[in-house]
Amino acid sequence: MATDPATGAPLPSDAIQRILFLAPKAHVYAVPPLTSTKGYSASAWTAAPQNPIFTARCRIVETAHADVIKADIVLEDQNTGELFAAAPYADRSAVEPVLDSSRFFALQVRDPQGRKAVLGLGFEERSEAFDFGVALQEAGKAVFGVAQGDKKGGAAGGKPAAEETRDLSLKEGETITINLGGSKGRRLPRSRAQEPSAGTADLSAFSIPPPPSSNSASGGGTSFLIPPPPPAGSRGGQSQQKSAEELGFNDGEFGEFK
Repeated sequence: MATDPATGAPLPSDAIQRILFLAPKAHVYAVPPLTSTKGYSASAWTAAPQNPIFTARCRIVETAHADVIKADIVLEDQNTGELFAAAPYADRSAVEPVLDSSRFFALQVRDPQGRKAVLGLGFEERSEAFDFGVALQEAGKAVFGVAQGDKKGGAAGGKPAAEETRDLSLKEGETITINLGGSKGRRLPRSRAQEPSAGTADLSAFSIPPPPSSNSASGGGTSFLIPPPPPAGSRGGQSQQKSAEELGFNDGEFGEFK
């Protein structure tokens, strides 16, 4: 019998479940309170000594029964499969990408009592993070549809809504009246109509003179050129190149900051 992945409760016999994503190893982080309206930064999580707090198996499960379709992001124990935390994908804000990495996400998890918390989720492989995002898009097409702003989708299930049509054909006895106006323009005499206006009489006589040559601007001297920049190692006889770490680039523990 199928069970609800977020609560463990049994589902009706007609329920159908589909696994959209599976990562055998994902790291879970405690997330400090958000201090900026711009969003979350994974560097604040990885710098904390207590992180990661758990290493889980991550799945995105789509469940459909009767006329209801839902999706859940579940974090489970790698060995026993016991549920650690679940994030119902009932709203797109339930999953937010971070600002400084493509491998980390902020999840809004809920317990069976409905209490909410934010956990960080990080993948060691960039391909897993990409597949995670693609699976969320697939779940959104089925769960949200047009109700959540999916312009290409339709009603729930991704089916396009029927387009409203209007009958604009003429009924029997109806006519269309077109008003062309009653005044007639005064026609100019042929001799005046063919005369070009004074403003556009002779455009061929108007031309922009060519720019002065480089020699004429300086009285026959050489033209002014910007010298090329000095090579990197010419300043003081020593190389000025710096390593990536000296410039502040840090790939992080799993190479996430790239």
